[in-house]
Amino acid sequence: MKSLESELAEARALEEDALADAIESIGFECTRCGACCKSEEPSASKDASGEFDDRQASDGTDPHTATVFPDEIRDLQAAGDYDFRDVARPMPYGLVDGPDGPSGETFEWALQTDACGDCTFYEEDGEGVGACTVHEDRPLICETYPFSVALGGTSQPMGEAVDGEGMVRAHECEGLGRDIPRADAEDLAGALKERAIRELEEAIAVRDNYEPVDADEGDIVVHDSEGAKRVDGTPFEDAS
Repeated sequence: MKSLESELAEARALEEDALADAIESIGFECTRCGACCKSEEPSASKDASGEFDDRQASDGTDPHTATVFPDEIRDLQAAGDYDFRDVARPMPYGLVDGPDGPSGETFEWALQTDACGDCTFYEEDGEGVGACTVHEDRPLICETYPFSVALGGTSQPMGEAVDGEGMVRAHECEGLGRDIPRADAEDLAGALKERAIRELEEAIAVRDNYEPVDADEGDIVVHDSEGAKRVDGTPFEDAS
């Protein structure tokens, strides 16, 4: 198995022209269907170990789950004067449901969701056309969807993967197969490389900074590249 450092070196060596070629050959145009921003049917959503996640939204679907970096959370906070918890929630993987709600330790943040499990920043007009209310400040995982880079330390969006070329993978999306201008493919390629690098840098920092904490029963602790935090983004300090 390759080390995260080896994967990071590969990510930094990715050729953007080659990524753009792959994206252009696959083709993509956003149809604003909102599928990538909405909750998922239980049968289509699995957790990091491949098991189905039973933490469901009020309508029985699995909440939309998109990873977000600590600095991206701050950017979104600044964009709309939001509180931390308006923007992000602990990634559910690794948490255990108890009588007082989920608790435990997890290692990523996810974009916040509404009662229906949709991204809190997603809205539709009267004709069902979707829009991101923070589009200019959206996280890299949203900017690059439905594409990802096939490196071991990077995350893969929800959905069935469609075979791409080389390092690029395209995930199930109704916008695939549509003509994409070269300039747009190049912009996507640049964002895709940046995302791959950032995900691996984050993973390495989480690994290097991780220290077990003495959490009380019912507490949630999120370990990110900046250390252990509470659900409101403030540093977690052991009671002892």
